[in-house]
Amino acid sequence: QVQLVESGGGLVQPGGSLRLSCAASTDIDSISSMGWYRQAPGKQRELVASITNRDITRYVTSVKGRFIISRDNAKNTVYLQMNNLKPEDTAVYYCNTQHGPLGSPSDAWGQGTQVTVSF
Repeated sequence: QVQLVESGGGLVQPGGSLRLSCAASTDIDSISSMGWYRQAPGKQRELVASITNRDITRYVTSVKGRFIISRDNAKNTVYLQMNNLKPEDTAVYYCNTQHGPLGSPSDAWGQGTQVTVSF
């Protein structure tokens, strides 16, 4: 199975920016779709953004205009550029592959990377 390693999280003030990276162990062009997910304390994990191998992107309403998902096939890496961060963006962020017509993620979640937006 594909191994995914998230990085780039940290502590930032509201309005700040971070770029998360998801390094894959295989050619991401062979993966139909990749997604960034997040899970805040006491809340269910939610899909934040996704990108297909045809460069189709989608975002949850709360991050539209602020987050940008992209990929670099040469580096086998998917990125999530997060701008104008808000406290409600605080969560552990995970990347995962998406499968099937519903884009279901793999059950094998990694460690994720913590994003904390606070003064």
